[in-house]
Amino acid sequence: MVIKEEILHSVGAITRYYLPSEIIFSEGDVPKYYYQIITGEAKLNNYSDDGKEIIQTLLGDGQSIGESLLFIDKLYPVNAVAITKCNVLRLPKTVFLDLMKLYPEISFNMNKTLSQRLYFKLIMAQNLSSQNPTAKLKALMDYLKSFQKEQSPYSFMIPLTRQQMASLTGLCVETAIRTIKVMEKEKIVKIKDRKILY
Repeated sequence: MVIKEEILHSVGAITRYYLPSEIIFSEGDVPKYYYQIITGEAKLNNYSDDGKEIIQTLLGDGQSIGESLLFIDKLYPVNAVAITKCNVLRLPKTVFLDLMKLYPEISFNMNKTLSQRLYFKLIMAQNLSSQNPTAKLKALMDYLKSFQKEQSPYSFMIPLTRQQMASLTGLCVETAIRTIKVMEKEKIVKIKDRKILY
């Protein structure tokens, strides 16, 4: 939870409801609101020139959406799209910025969130230049597992579909599926009931 729901409600945040595939905001929109997911999953995406979806980030309960653009005067470079039914708190940008000034703890948590996202982008950027699909998928899995206490082999279930993993790493889904099978043979992952254990 980036900002406690009670605080957001107390300063006038409203809850918006989104159905799967519904757009929360679009590439090119002016950032006017702070969004925080109460329940559900969303993604930040855009599309390559050939129409291939590129998932930038997957977001879930308690996470904020596109908040970094509220600090600069730039248009959204991505779309925010609900993956599942989503309940999202929405707060006007001006009120959000006032909260940052009034509550150092909220500002600190926001900085921590932005730092984690920047770290993910740096890790993924290093590996996207690699031609090795195993290296790309392993970097993604390492990042996801890094937030878990238990680090022993196969202790972490990857919370993504193969399609999502492909979109996050710039691979086609067929390559991701083949590579995961190779990773299983090499004992990097285990597959149990179609779930990937890392």
